[in-house]
Amino acid sequence: MALKIIDHGTPEYAQMVELRYQMLRKPLGLVFTMEDLEKEKDDILIGCFDDDKLEGCCILTESDPKTVRLRQMAVYSGLQGKGIGRVLMMFAENIARDRNYRRMTMHARDTAIGFYEKLGYQVSGEEFEEVTIPHFEMSKNL
Repeated sequence: MALKIIDHGTPEYAQMVELRYQMLRKPLGLVFTMEDLEKEKDDILIGCFDDDKLEGCCILTESDPKTVRLRQMAVYSGLQGKGIGRVLMMFAENIARDRNYRRMTMHARDTAIGFYEKLGYQVSGEEFEEVTIPHFEMSKNL
């Protein structure tokens, strides 16, 4: 298992977009637009690879100079429950700390709340709808 930062526009990035489409967008009948993907140029793109095959990914987007937002966390369904998500989160938190962020936030799907709570994140607000499904704001001081 190799964790690394992915460069926007590379073949690894194309794998990342495909994983996110398959796991997060397609089940909801949604697609990525070119504008969506263009906005990610300045984000921190993180992938977990087995050899050259992407198994999981996430994105960190700066909210303010001390806060980063986790977005688009995805692991292929056949690999879920094997620790890939946990390792991705630890790596993302370390990168955020190394870049002087002090807090990580996210809009977590209601089905993922338990996963993030086990990693020390807390719900900080009421349920809201995003991309047609229930979400909660969650955060953790790094």
